[in-house]
Amino acid sequence: MAKFEPVLLRNVGVPDSHKLEVYRSRGGYAAARKVLTEWTADATVEFIKSSGLRGRGGAGFPTGMKWSFLPADRTITYLCVNADESEPGTFCNRVLMEQDPHQLLEGILIAGFATRTTVAYIYMRVEFHEQFHRLQKALDEAYAAGLFGKKLFGTDYNLECYIHRGAGAYVCGEETGLIESLEGKRGWPRIKPPFPAIEGLFHRPTVVNNVETICCVPHIVERGVDWFKSLGPEGSNGPKLYTLSGPVKRPGCFEAPLGITCRELIFGEDFGQGMLEGKRVKGCIPGGLSVGVLTEQELDCRLDFDDVRKYGLLGLGTAGAIVIPHDADIRQVLANIARFYSHESCGQCTQCREGTNWLYKIALRIALGAGRIEDLDLIVEVTKNMGMMPGLSICGLPDGAAFPIRTIVEKFRPEFEEHIRRQDVGRVQHVLKRLNPAVYELPILRGS
Repeated sequence: MAKFEPVLLRNVGVPDSHKLEVYRSRGGYAAARKVLTEWTADATVEFIKSSGLRGRGGAGFPTGMKWSFLPADRTITYLCVNADESEPGTFCNRVLMEQDPHQLLEGILIAGFATRTTVAYIYMRVEFHEQFHRLQKALDEAYAAGLFGKKLFGTDYNLECYIHRGAGAYVCGEETGLIESLEGKRGWPRIKPPFPAIEGLFHRPTVVNNVETICCVPHIVERGVDWFKSLGPEGSNGPKLYTLSGPVKRPGCFEAPLGITCRELIFGEDFGQGMLEGKRVKGCIPGGLSVGVLTEQELDCRLDFDDVRKYGLLGLGTAGAIVIPHDADIRQVLANIARFYSHESCGQCTQCREGTNWLYKIALRIALGAGRIEDLDLIVEVTKNMGMMPGLSICGLPDGAAFPIRTIVEKFRPEFEEHIRRQDVGRVQHVLKRLNPAVYELPILRGS
């Protein structure tokens, strides 16, 4: 098999890759010119639909289908680009915006034209300081060159684009939470229906797409549908960015066709190149924190939209892999994950607000050495009764909390039980009582 040549990362490492002159010298904006001057909006939607492009932000929903949901009789349409990238272990969008911002802007031009959008917003994570300045300079360059604004490429199409910085809330990565934040409100996800395609930003039809998804669009136009479908297994087509963190020799952001295995990502010579000396794999969270965990024996799982579900995972997620080394205390891993979701729950839905809070309290007790065997059963029971899948929440955050917590407990249960059998409960409860008597009185910590 011929070596895969980067597509989304092809300009990374090129001197001044973030500048318009360099991007254009490497064929940039040719795809946008072709679409705006030769195609119709409806033809562009059908072209992207036929490619099988699926969203890269986590859910994997078909992009062309999402665009086609917009009402035919709409008068105003908004395009929101989700650059909030708040999923732990994920940093591919950050690389794209910092190293190749014009690739994103070209994708916005095509997506905007296809959806008949006149105003686009890039909703960016507030912590992305360097990326914000890079992208804003690139947008200024594009405006100065006539690539945004009025009568683009000599046509009647107009498109304005703005960058909006969020305030750091994880839940604003959810599309309706993002829309609420853009409107200047608290970033609480909305009840659906109505879906954003019908009533989104400012109560108008709205499309929300992830940065990487938008960046794929110019390449599909440039290279064609057959090329895109030739990469990856059926139903999971195209190039994909994978991020890898943990005690590996070469952490970073890598590009490959969808469907490489988790083992290949960690140990492949073109990717992670294996574990650091003295480290072995205990497990891996392969798609950002929310999807769940794989054991070392499950690393041959293909990282695509479908195969991961055979291993009890929520999905591919963001393809941000976090390697758990053999010497990591699985109790601390569980407590850290539970704490994150407890902190990031917006509190709007009772079962998420209370469920994530109590999961953290139980996980904390186990991590402190005062756990009980029945706590493991309680964790599994709680996680099975929270989320959109039982139909109990507005957004998917409780599902994202449930899958990693439940899969860690289920797949590493013998290790948890061994820790619990060996713990000195009396000593730990004595320490808890001295540190914070009020906390100790909570039944969950007293063991009553």
